[in-house]
Amino acid sequence: MSFYTNPYAEELRKTARAMMAPNKGILAMDESHGTCNKRFQKLGIPTTEERRRAYRQLIVTTPGLHQFISGAILFDETIRQSTDSGTPFVQVLQEAGIIPGIKLDQGAKDLAGHPGEKVTEGLDNLRERIAEYYQMGARFAKWRAVIAIGEAIPSRACLDANAHALARYAALCQEGGLVPIVEPEVLIDGDHSIERCYDVTQETLHTVFDQLYRQEVAFDQMILKPSMVISGLESPAPASVEQVAEMTIRCLLNTVPASVPGVAFLSGGQSNEQASAHLNEMNAKYGDRCPWRVTFSYARAIQQPALDYWRGNDANVPHAQQLLLHRARCNSAASMGQYSPDMEKQPALV
Repeated sequence: MSFYTNPYAEELRKTARAMMAPNKGILAMDESHGTCNKRFQKLGIPTTEERRRAYRQLIVTTPGLHQFISGAILFDETIRQSTDSGTPFVQVLQEAGIIPGIKLDQGAKDLAGHPGEKVTEGLDNLRERIAEYYQMGARFAKWRAVIAIGEAIPSRACLDANAHALARYAALCQEGGLVPIVEPEVLIDGDHSIERCYDVTQETLHTVFDQLYRQEVAFDQMILKPSMVISGLESPAPASVEQVAEMTIRCLLNTVPASVPGVAFLSGGQSNEQASAHLNEMNAKYGDRCPWRVTFSYARAIQQPALDYWRGNDANVPHAQQLLLHRARCNSAASMGQYSPDMEKQPALV
């Protein structure tokens, strides 16, 4: 048994509670160069650092975003960038009451000896990187593990390797003053049933929390960012909104300790409306049964309409920001069980 006392413990608890504030969620804007550039290419936007900066500026300067967003996950490039007037993005977020966070993993790479499976890398020099980001103003971090469903996969080796890396990352974060977002994503790709997804998700989460416990990660100083229990995109029997909500909450109640402050879902390939509807159903029907807050940490499901409208044209920024705020508002409502499809017809309020 360890006798280590973390001097950051109370700060971490306070930050985690603030990240899970009522009616708010976390905005993921930590796309890597490759991912961001692919989205830009589809829309004819130049894939330059300056255009990426301009797009991230559009996001962080959206008026009123703080009403619905508690924290924003940044990429290494973004956390070092500033607005046109020279104000660092971190400062813009802090002054708006939004907590800056940072993506720490360095991507999922092929797992040796296991075709079709990945393991996330980035533990090298992680302690030093955490110290630098803390000094820059980050107060939480994210690490994503990728679990694929297929014939004979995921393997035990894949689950163990990814859970161990997530736990070591989380322990280092807490040591260095950052609240770790632990993100084990069970991919939606495939033709699997929702029942198969349930089994894989449950086994994944059991494995992750076992490793977190072994590494003495404080559950009340972390956030879980899981995927929803959902049928594969090519499934011949797509699950209903009610099935997704019921099976996801049942899986979480069986696996997630009550001391975890919150569960912030990734959208994971769902449409904007699906991501909102599923989250809403969970909160409307099962919110009073959950010991942790159930909210969102979406990227595309908040950003995509704004990016589609902006298309690299600065004259389009004001309306693109309205679209961004609208999606944040819809998901805020879903996190309280108050979303309805009618909200999609309402204009965003700026």
